[in-house]
Order: sequence, then structure tokens, then C-alpha cells
Amino acid sequence: MRVLERDWLSANHVVFFDSGHTASLVDTGYVKHAAFTCNLVSHALGGRRLARIINTHLHSDHCGGNHALASRHDSEILVPKGSFEIARGWMLERLNFTLTGQRCERFHPSGFLQDGDHLMLGGVEWHIHAAPGHDPDSILLFEPTHRIMISADALWEDGFGVTFPELSGESGFEEQRQVLDLIESLNPRAVIPGHGPVFTEVDLALARARGRLHWLREDPLRNARYALKVLVKFLMLDLERATASQLMDYLGKARVLLDTADMLAMPVTAALDWSLESLVKAGALQREGDVFVSPGVTAA
Repeated sequence: MRVLERDWLSANHVVFFDSGHTASLVDTGYVKHAAFTCNLVSHALGGRRLARIINTHLHSDHCGGNHALASRHDSEILVPKGSFEIARGWMLERLNFTLTGQRCERFHPSGFLQDGDHLMLGGVEWHIHAAPGHDPDSILLFEPTHRIMISADALWEDGFGVTFPELSGESGFEEQRQVLDLIESLNPRAVIPGHGPVFTEVDLALARARGRLHWLREDPLRNARYALKVLVKFLMLDLERATASQLMDYLGKARVLLDTADMLAMPVTAALDWSLESLVKAGALQREGDVFVSPGVTAA
């Protein structure tokens, strides 16, 4: 097994060397860097064929390289069961990256994974667990012998991903709490998150995640404000430079922006302006006249 740590635009990849000179890959990054991802993964494969791609969930930073990698290696693509028919039919109105104004090249899943499944990766058996909260259909992978977990966005070293269902009036906080309890019960020795380095101080990470979840549940508007800033920052990592008007062209019909603005009782344009000013104040964006710039963007 080899972990390829990426950034906040492209999620981490996990490469497994399987039998028969083949390999499997968990998550494929964002479409903007698909060519870089292909080269990075090909180098890690060392001549092996990438037989399987596994997506923990279908957010654009986790599945954006599916098409490019599957086309190059003739790979099968396995997605969470709840997302399988949506992805197979490419139902854009129900795919998360459409709801968030993001990009993803069409891919064709050949199968699905669900809670309770077992999967051989790298010569050992991994258990599949449902991990809703950040995304209703998300899964995590756990190898019980060595107690290694691939947590995706259910647990990071310092938090977890945006609880998107809560933005549209659906339940997400309680599911996130249950996932954190599940992770604690599995007692992983090491966690490979969707973003950031592998970590082993899991108890501390769980404590931080629970503290953050409690803070968000106390006032759901905190989740809305956080989601809005994440939404805009992610798009700016993609575009690198844009005016507020250009951002509105991308996000004006995005369900997440509309729901978030509604929760905050703000017009959509005012919500976008607020997020931009907040990101500038925090140093996450820079401003050059009417143009907003995402600092420190790299090809990785």
C-alpha cells in the first residue's frame, strides 16, 4: 500500500499492489489536475495495470480523475451503492459537483460497494463501512488486522468535511456523530484521511472532531457560513483568479449556494460577497482591484 498525499483541490490517493501484476486505487482527485494525477499514479504503479478504481464518495475532489485514469488503464470503477445509479445515469441534478458548481468529467461505474462488504486490497481484506454525514452515501475502509482506516472526509486530523445534508434541511449532524462513534469503536491505529497527512493520534482527532460537531450543532448557521467559505475557496483553487461576477456565473444556480444563502437570510449576491470578504480577511484569498486571487496554487 502506498499513500499519495495531495492537497485541498485533489483528495489523497491510496495505491494497492494486488495479485497478477495489477493494482487498485482509492480516490482520484480533481479534474483540473487529472493529467498530473495520471502521471503520479503511473509512477507509483511501477508498470502494474490499474485494474480497479474505488471512490469513497462522489465529490469532485475524490472522483475527478476517474475518467482519465480509467481510459488510460481500462479500469473498472466501484462507487458507493447509494451513488451508483445516479452516476451510471449521469443524473447531473443529483450529483454533488453540480450542486456545488464544480466540474467532473463523465465516468462509467461498473459496480458498487456497500456497508458490510469485504474487499481484497494489497493482499489483505478490507471492510467497508457506511460513513454518512459529510455525504449520505460515503463509505470508509478499515483493515482490522493492522487497524488501518481510510476515512475519506469522515475524519481528518483536525475535523471533518462540510456536513452538506444539513444545508438543505436534511439530517447530517447526527449521522456524523454516529460515524465518529463507529471510528472510535473500530479503534484504528492509523488513519489515512481524504486530505492531509496520515495520522496516528486518533483519540485526539476524534476529540477535536466531536468538539467541532458540538459547536456546529449549537448553531447550524455556523455550518452554513463554513460551507459557503469552503464552496468559494474550492472554486477559487480551480479558477485561481476571478471577479465576483465571474464566480456568480459559476455558482449562481448551485444548490449549495442557494440553500446556504437562504439559511443565512441573505440575497445570493450578498452571501457570495460576504464569503469573499471573509476569505480575504483570513488570508485565504487576495484581492487585486476587482479580481480575487487564490494564493499559493500549485500544479499538485
